[in-house]
Amino acid sequence: MTSKPLAMRDAFLTRLLGRMDSDPSLFLVTADFGSPVIDAIRSRHGSRFINVGIAEQGLINVSAGLALEGFNVFAYAIAPFITMRCFEQTRVNLCLLSQVRPMSVSLVGVGAGYSYVVSGPTHQCYEDISIMRTLPNVRVLSPSDHVSAGDLFELCHEPGIRYLRLDAQVLPVLAEGNLDGTGLRRLHGEAGRVALVSTGFMSHTAIAVARGLEERGISCTVDDLWDLSRFDQDHLAAHLRDRDVIVSLEEGFTGRGGLDAVMQGLLRERAIASPYLPMGVPPAYGFELGSRAELHREAGLDDESCIRAIVSAVMEKTGATR
Repeated sequence: MTSKPLAMRDAFLTRLLGRMDSDPSLFLVTADFGSPVIDAIRSRHGSRFINVGIAEQGLINVSAGLALEGFNVFAYAIAPFITMRCFEQTRVNLCLLSQVRPMSVSLVGVGAGYSYVVSGPTHQCYEDISIMRTLPNVRVLSPSDHVSAGDLFELCHEPGIRYLRLDAQVLPVLAEGNLDGTGLRRLHGEAGRVALVSTGFMSHTAIAVARGLEERGISCTVDDLWDLSRFDQDHLAAHLRDRDVIVSLEEGFTGRGGLDAVMQGLLRERAIASPYLPMGVPPAYGFELGSRAELHREAGLDDESCIRAIVSAVMEKTGATR
């Protein structure tokens, strides 16, 4: 039975609330950002809840102090602000310090990619994967539905610093069942000429693209890469070998160190020579407002644009080998 779709934040925070009832080491800090579940946390566990206000730098500083006192801290804010507004504090007080002192802090950012569609580029977040990947001690986790978002809570109890990029919209469930240790989920197909590797919201697009390609006689697979830092490279490389074309899909800027950089590094290190097509947001800010589908069409990330680009890449590949 498929789960009823929820907001990712509700799935994750509900897990946190339930565990706070029995685990006194858990602490939630928020930067003036709430939800009904946070209201319940404040009501039931007010001594382990702080709202620092619109002050993300303070959010990181307070979280670091609590972590040094032995708390397992969850810092909660809007994605572009918890990654960019307080980058230096994250670098110094979390990443550097966690290398010499045991700390457990999970940075929970809501609003990955275009998910705050009506708020424009100040609240949309195309850079977070790139930015957080530059920090060597941060694990970047990117779920694609509320099931995977809820499961990621179980990875937040060991020492270390994590960044969870959650979509702000309620999305359909892509797959039931617990996440495994590989860092990715096979969502579609067992083998094919095209390998699609996606993360976050773009895993939904990847499913639609895969079906459109198969209607055109091009078989493909879809792998949802939810752990961008510690995925099983051998496992993913085995999925990618001997494909006509390998494609990555992300709701982030292309050529700026995001999923495409992850993929390029893997392909280079494992000597995988298949043609590679990175698909994402062109590296420029857009100021037009509209639905997510409209913004994707503008960026060339809608289903049909992706299908056309992939078909062209497949034709170029097959033409070159005849």
